[in-house]
Amino acid sequence: MDDSEDPNDDEQYHLEITANDIADTVLLPGNPGRVETITEIWDQATVYGDHREFRTATGTYQETPISVTSTGIGGPSAAIAIEELARIGAETFIRVGSCGALSADVAVGDLIISSGAIRQEGTSAEYVRDDYPAVADYEVISALTAAAEQLGHDYHVGVTLSTDSFYPGQDRPGFNGYTAPGSGSLIEELKQLNVMNIEMEAATLLTIASLYQLRAGAICTVYANRETGEFQSGDDTKAAETATLGCHLLAEMDAAKRSAGVDQWHAGLSIESE
Repeated sequence: MDDSEDPNDDEQYHLEITANDIADTVLLPGNPGRVETITEIWDQATVYGDHREFRTATGTYQETPISVTSTGIGGPSAAIAIEELARIGAETFIRVGSCGALSADVAVGDLIISSGAIRQEGTSAEYVRDDYPAVADYEVISALTAAAEQLGHDYHVGVTLSTDSFYPGQDRPGFNGYTAPGSGSLIEELKQLNVMNIEMEAATLLTIASLYQLRAGAICTVYANRETGEFQSGDDTKAAETATLGCHLLAEMDAAKRSAGVDQWHAGLSIESE
């Protein structure tokens, strides 16, 4: 292997960043354009990498160091970002994305926090057996929920479906009206299973994070409601605010654990947030 492609190099091959460029906690939007939406909320930020779909910036929010790396669309590029970020020291990952909701009770513009994900995508299957669960870290769920509550944003917590296809894989017609085998029943089946939403990266992130003993979760803005047919490419600010504050709360939770001499966050611990 050429030295420039060695995954153990200090500068990561795809992200083109080093350990000096990132914080321990990284937000993962798909769209590189969301990087600026996120960093505008922070106290300060500097862009350290911008290669292909991967744009990375690091800064602070209320004195908490945070990074953000865009991952592009889908599991394969998300897995590359997670792998390379983990290699240079990242330990906590929060996807900040968009999704389609499956219940009429969920409005376009609401936030959905994933408790776990159905692995309909293919990337996670290249890592582990099919019956391995994709589960969000409970500390991340707690922090995102608390952040949404503090900010007054409407949110929901539940199971997510992750797919590799935006069109037939999500029960939409393909080119010239093409329909995949089994099309037409997916949405109703998911509703019966109380699945909250559909997107394309959470299962990959949650699976890899569990395998590598990293901390991960996902929060998405609802762009579409598959029950009502409403669609609007929305404002990502609420998700960016919630994920950013969630990172700050996680840092406070970690400090509380260290102070108490325990390894796990639990309801008996308290934190003080600004």
